[in-house]
Amino acid sequence: MVPIYRSDGEWVAVYEKGHLFNNDGEWIGFVVGREVYDTGGVYLGFFSDDRRLLRKRTRPEARERKRTPARPSRPKIPSNMPLAPLLKPLPHHIIDMFEEFPEKLTFVSETRPDMD
Repeated sequence: MVPIYRSDGEWVAVYEKGHLFNNDGEWIGFVVGREVYDTGGVYLGFFSDDRRLLRKRTRPEARERKRTPARPSRPKIPSNMPLAPLLKPLPHHIIDMFEEFPEKLTFVSETRPDMD
């Protein structure tokens, strides 16, 4: 289980066996190589060497949706993780997805009733 951090050093997700889970254990995406896709197969970004989910600031080139794998079983998430390594500042053309677009990485259950 590999912790994934936000640029401010906050632990926000874990990577395990080709899948990305938030720190509550909800499945939020899958990984092909270093590229990360949401649960619908839409490209989100890439993993950096320092364990962050990043993307180019400009709109990424059109990519085909990936076929979504079967929903993985929920992992047992530990109550804490090691502190983040010293994270380098990002160049202007790269963004941290957990900082810029947290709504794309929020799990919303299909069984939760709709808001009125």
